[in-house]
Amino acid sequence: MPKTPLRARRTVKASRALGIALTPKAQKYLDRRPYGPGQHGRTRRRTDSDYAVRLREKQKLRAQYGIREAQLTRYYEEAKRQSEGLTGENLIELLESRLDALVLRAGFARTIAQARQFVVHRHILVNGKRVDRPSFRVKPGQMVHVHERSEKFEPFQIAAAGAHQEVLPAVPGYLKVDLDSLQATLVRKPERAEVPVTCEEQLVVEYYAR
Repeated sequence: MPKTPLRARRTVKASRALGIALTPKAQKYLDRRPYGPGQHGRTRRRTDSDYAVRLREKQKLRAQYGIREAQLTRYYEEAKRQSEGLTGENLIELLESRLDALVLRAGFARTIAQARQFVVHRHILVNGKRVDRPSFRVKPGQMVHVHERSEKFEPFQIAAAGAHQEVLPAVPGYLKVDLDSLQATLVRKPERAEVPVTCEEQLVVEYYAR
């Protein structure tokens, strides 16, 4: 059996610790070993404190978007300042408007790490202009697409063939995707109920408001 790359092993370990699959490969491991990592992973976990529960939800959210703590804190502060809507839902909306998140949701990438790599390596355009910042905020009406010269690369050929659809959640209603052309348009703001993220966002708000 081939060795799992270090990054993949770390992702699997994090997935088992958080109880969610952060990648399709991690999902396979969780299906086989639905318990935490380490020699005590099978034993019943003691009752967690309120702080520990809130911390885990925050860590789950951060891990699913693959962002640093400082970044998530800034998103929370911005969500809290908004005059309309619930802070938790606003937070998810802000995160889901990131370019790397939408590249993943559209099925152009298999994982959030791969989506970020595509953006950083300048394979992704927004309304015809190259964008190399994964945190770039896509606005409703803007099109996210793969550069014409990048379409011939194997990862994008695989994506255009729909290979990732077997392991990723269904395309949410706020995205209109033409997979054959590797194009996706954010038609409106994401709504929390549609976002395929496993998290109790109110507990994240409570964590930061403590």
